[in-house]
Amino acid sequence: MTGTATSTGTAASGAGTAAAHRDAAELAGFGYRQELHRSMGRYASFAAGFSFISVLTTVFQFFAFGFSFGGAAFFWTWPAVLLGQLLVAACFAELAARYPLSGAIYQWSTRLSNPSFGWFAGWIMVIGQIVVVAAAALALQVVLPAIWSGFQLVGGDPAPTSASGAANAGLLAVVLLALTTVVNLLDNRVMSAVNRIGVTAEIIGAALIVVLLLTHTERGPGVTFHTGGQGGAIGALLVGSFTAAYVLIGFDSAGELSEETRSPRRTAPRTILLALASAGVLGGLLLLGGVLAAPSLTDGRLATEGLSYVLTSTLGDGPGRLLLADVAVAIAVATLAIQTSGSRMLFSMARDGVLPAAAPLAKVSARTGMPTGPALVVGTGAAALCLLNLASPEAFLAIGTTCIAMLYLAYLMVTGPMLLRRIRGTYGTGTGLDETGRPLFSLGRWGLPVNALACLYGAVMTVNLAWPRAAVYDPAGGHWYFQWFTLLFLTVTTGAGAAWLAVRARRTTKGEALR
Repeated sequence: MTGTATSTGTAASGAGTAAAHRDAAELAGFGYRQELHRSMGRYASFAAGFSFISVLTTVFQFFAFGFSFGGAAFFWTWPAVLLGQLLVAACFAELAARYPLSGAIYQWSTRLSNPSFGWFAGWIMVIGQIVVVAAAALALQVVLPAIWSGFQLVGGDPAPTSASGAANAGLLAVVLLALTTVVNLLDNRVMSAVNRIGVTAEIIGAALIVVLLLTHTERGPGVTFHTGGQGGAIGALLVGSFTAAYVLIGFDSAGELSEETRSPRRTAPRTILLALASAGVLGGLLLLGGVLAAPSLTDGRLATEGLSYVLTSTLGDGPGRLLLADVAVAIAVATLAIQTSGSRMLFSMARDGVLPAAAPLAKVSARTGMPTGPALVVGTGAAALCLLNLASPEAFLAIGTTCIAMLYLAYLMVTGPMLLRRIRGTYGTGTGLDETGRPLFSLGRWGLPVNALACLYGAVMTVNLAWPRAAVYDPAGGHWYFQWFTLLFLTVTTGAGAAWLAVRARRTTKGEALR
């Protein structure tokens, strides 16, 4: 028995070593060394995408906003956005099978277009990810004070739209970012374990909340055909869609962590789609349950306190606060996952030497397998953005919508060149094999129509999100810069990127002249 067990263990170890060598050899084919530790399996890859999406974090964070503008009818924006994002995810799944590399958006866009265009896609994406980390950390304000008033460290009004609530959100977010940065510096096995445990707790918690809400309904589903918000049916579709648009992003994280995933050509495409589909179903049910179980749709509390109000009012303080604690865990894990994803994007660009301070940003700890410099940059940058909340409550919404618009634009900078290649007939047939010897994930003859619809959807949503609506971004008036915050931030981001490329080109020219 002992001999048999030993031989079995030896065989398994040998197979694992052979797989590791195979994955490292495939990475070398792209010109990169295996520096990150490849220890993530299928569930860890799924958890990376699901925790970035984090339905509990984002639905609780933006439910009140969507309802305040669209009323109960804003629920229908969810399936519309989910369908659009599934089109994008299908395109990304194809690319994840072909190019299993860290810094997925940057790598994919570069290979589909040219280095300069790909650089801008990566630059916009990584800045957007830093903003998303900040927005996710700010979500703690939506749940912690509702669990215990002692978490309200500043002032007495916990609403994120109030001055004291916004300031408190900034402080809680900075504390959380300090913790997630520490985890991102430890070891990728620790990070992955925290992520898996957190995602499991989030899925169980979300399913339980859905069941409890749907068994405590106050009205029928027909109410979702009535807007009752600020903008009528059109407002529900355009502004109310911000909730779904914010939630259903980040599914590409499974691709971002490809160099840490075993058999990534087979694993990443499937976990990208599975993470988005499962989050889409759970999130849609959460929205529906919240609308149907709310004690009132007209007393104004649902439009300001969101799902936290529904849980504590419908289920009672005890069960409601217990479930909110699970939401707080989901927020922490989501912040960790998004910070990890942004760190990998920075690392991927830095090792190509296309960023300032590229050498320290590209350094990977041999002991932990983690790029420490990028984790510190993403954590520090997000914390600085969170402190904007100390200046004005409007910063909360400005930060949230800016990051969505930036990620949508970065996604479009992948699907756009991909569509051009398909039209020109230079995209390729995708006849390669994955690690198991099976054909790579491919859309086949559906590739062109799916890609075209993904581009159209991405372009429309990017414009919708960036449109400077005063009623959305500066409802109190007097802060024109918040109304135009998204466009201003995008302009500054692209301007800074263009300036760096010009400086880098000048240095390259001088270096070549000296030779």
